[in-house]
Amino acid sequence: MRRSVLCALSCAVLSAALPVASAAAPRPGEAARVPFAPRYEAEQHGGIVRTANTSAKGLKGTESVNDDSSIAYVDVDSDPNTYNSSRAELRVPSGARVSWARLYWGGNLRVGEQKPPADNGRVLIAEPGGKYKALLADTLMGHRTADGADAFQASADVTELVRSSRSGQWTVAQVNVAMGRSKVGGWGGWTLVAAYEKASEPLRRLAVWDGFETVGPGTGELRVPVDGNRYPKGTGGRLGVIAYDGDRGTSGDYLAVETGSSKSVRMADSANSSDDVMNSSISEFGTGRTVRHPDGTNTLGYDSDVFDLRGAMREGADRVHVRFGSRKDTVWLGALFLQADVRR
Repeated sequence: MRRSVLCALSCAVLSAALPVASAAAPRPGEAARVPFAPRYEAEQHGGIVRTANTSAKGLKGTESVNDDSSIAYVDVDSDPNTYNSSRAELRVPSGARVSWARLYWGGNLRVGEQKPPADNGRVLIAEPGGKYKALLADTLMGHRTADGADAFQASADVTELVRSSRSGQWTVAQVNVAMGRSKVGGWGGWTLVAAYEKASEPLRRLAVWDGFETVGPGTGELRVPVDGNRYPKGTGGRLGVIAYDGDRGTSGDYLAVETGSSKSVRMADSANSSDDVMNSSISEFGTGRTVRHPDGTNTLGYDSDVFDLRGAMREGADRVHVRFGSRKDTVWLGALFLQADVRR
């Protein structure tokens, strides 16, 4: 199931004189809160893959903290017309067909400088071996000012671009995030999520939910009914999450899964503790499996993590509901995605 598309992906190759970031692009509307809703759902032989990276970094001496740190841009390309850029590898299994793909990006507009919100809905994207293309947000964007931050998330469908490309390093540039120093710090990054079909892989349920919800002290927890189907004992699966401004070392934030067959299980692994799950990391099953440039372990407020669901679904499930809460941090949740085997 897909939401209606508001703006088309522009795939025109840019010339060497790329438009500067201040050139406002047509964009869909913004809202301080975008309730979580299904973006994509399917039952097919195949799975979900994702890649991600940060767009911001700490200056020397502030590389491991976010709050009250000095934030600079990550810029890995050789193009003088881009002020930030980063790369990460998307691995689509050989022989698979991409059935759906979407790019999510976001960050903080207010650090030492204040970036114009008019640029939230535009980034540059380059497929492996390709040149930059302008990408415009095609759905309602989240944008909320709270607790000293000015946070946003935008996204766009990139199915055709990913389907026609080979596996390898993707580059995303011009994510509209600010640099400088502030009490709440700065953050920004992007995640590319793709669903694929491959006949030789198990039959699986795939679901992607997205929105823009603020969770923090006094807000209560967020509950998202990611899937309402039944699963047998020992079902394998994975749960992905995209979130903003989770500070490493600040406890009290959690991501839990309810299945109806067992007590709520908090997600945790070697890279993410159960009481500090939003800890500025890009990880998969506790490791940095994604090949990224740069590849720092502390992404200063940007989280894109994939967790193993086998523990939560050991006794089977008649649903998969996600609970997300934070007692100290103010965190913005942007997307969740599920992959679960229909049968063993």
